[in-house]
Amino acid sequence: MTTIPPLRLVAWETTRRCPLHCRHCRGAARNQAYPGELSTAEARRMIESIAAFAKPILILTGGEPMFRDDVYEMARLASDLGLKPVMSPCGALITPQTALKIKSSGIRRLSLSLDGATAKMHDAFRGVEGAFDAALKGIRLAREAGIEFQINTTVTRLNYPELPQLLQLAKTLGAAAFDLFFLVPTGRGKAIADMELSPAEYEKALHWVYDRSLDAGIPVKPTCAPHYMRIRSQCAIATGNSAPERPGKGCMAGQGFIFISYNGIVQPCGFLDMNCGDLRGADFDVKRLYETSPIFQLLRDTSAYQGACGACSYVEICGGCRARAFSATGNVLAEEPYCVYTPPKKTKTVSCA
Repeated sequence: MTTIPPLRLVAWETTRRCPLHCRHCRGAARNQAYPGELSTAEARRMIESIAAFAKPILILTGGEPMFRDDVYEMARLASDLGLKPVMSPCGALITPQTALKIKSSGIRRLSLSLDGATAKMHDAFRGVEGAFDAALKGIRLAREAGIEFQINTTVTRLNYPELPQLLQLAKTLGAAAFDLFFLVPTGRGKAIADMELSPAEYEKALHWVYDRSLDAGIPVKPTCAPHYMRIRSQCAIATGNSAPERPGKGCMAGQGFIFISYNGIVQPCGFLDMNCGDLRGADFDVKRLYETSPIFQLLRDTSAYQGACGACSYVEICGGCRARAFSATGNVLAEEPYCVYTPPKKTKTVSCA
């Protein structure tokens, strides 16, 4: 029987409505109403159900979470129950007034996205002219209100050369962290699958992340790149420099992390569109779904992983991106298709290429 990891992170898609038209959007979100969103009463039941068995970080995401009038009320409830609410808005709806609401609601941190070091790059990626300036304005207002924020960047071949400038921009703006999201071609992102880094470029980029995690002066980490855990282990052994510890494993889909869609469908992560239970149909029993979903149980059994991932000695700390494997092959247990590492049949390596 596999161990059930503690629930550390919950991402709640508060709404799918969004004013942007991002080229990578997993939900292909549009600026329109989406029928079936969890009501305030249902959202309250969900949060109370989570808090009854775990105290994870609750990511209020979207779409644009600030489109929900009750998002501050839900954040306050989560905070009062011992959860750690954070929010990922686009930035355009942050005003002096809403910044005060965010601050007083108990939201611990904002994550705001900059996908280019200039307006030209960012606006082209986000699909709306003025998105860059709106994000910078939102960041300034959050900073003036005393709200901690981090900068997120979705890494593609388009902005890969700009990573050093983006890191410097994040530091200049006063960000608490710089988080690099590596493209998973789902939703609208399928149309830009050719913009995904090659496996060799992934390796190079993740080595850059490791180096910057040691000397950037702020936390720098990747998301949706579980093979970073292998690289981190290899480089720490080879150089004697240990990057900051990270809780959990590389791919946390269903293993310490769950995604809850705007209409109450539980998934392993936002990029892995597999139905692991309907909150409404399960009487909002999040614990039962998290512990007993057959898909979650499958993902937790790394002995069932196939290909290079199944043979790899790093499978317990990495696991390969299950969403990327599923997107590429239709098989959630297949090997991570963007990893260059060839496992020497469960023997560990100490090289740091």
